[in-house]
Amino acid sequence: MSMERDSFQEGVSTNSTATSPGNDDYLAVARVVAAHGIRGEVRCEVITDFPERFRSTKRLFLGAAHTPVDVERARSQKGGLLLKFADVDTRNAAERLRGVTLSIPGTEAVALPPGSFFWHDIIGLRVLTTAGDDLGQVAEILQTGGNDVYVVKRGDAELLIPAIKDVVRDVDLGAGVMTVELMEGLE
Repeated sequence: MSMERDSFQEGVSTNSTATSPGNDDYLAVARVVAAHGIRGEVRCEVITDFPERFRSTKRLFLGAAHTPVDVERARSQKGGLLLKFADVDTRNAAERLRGVTLSIPGTEAVALPPGSFFWHDIIGLRVLTTAGDDLGQVAEILQTGGNDVYVVKRGDAELLIPAIKDVVRDVDLGAGVMTVELMEGLE
């Protein structure tokens, strides 16, 4: 399951447009952390870069089975989110949802601006230098204050590549390749 996070590549030219997941894909947007109150509300950790989506989301999908559940109401609270689902009317019912991941269908993914990509589009890309050297594959993405950092792995070796236009020269999702120009000290 992918998280609905975007990885912004300002100024990076791309040979293909950002893609959203297909019909069978789901994107995780929140995780239930606790019951709230006695009437079935749940407190959630938001794991999307687009929390405004909860103002209009009427249906979410629970856990790995992607069980549909209707959202009766959503409201922000202390950096998190409170949700009330249909047919979850007691604290006990809400408690049973603790730890459950909440997803949306990939077809409901937010449209990204050109040069921006979903994390699941970036993770797994083969990374090549502008000279054609194979550096490995993007294994994960770290969020830092200024920009994302791509963790590229090749065997036991790990290379951290800043997601900035001076380094990331091209992302070709169709070919599954990211082309980078390593700055001094990254090699």
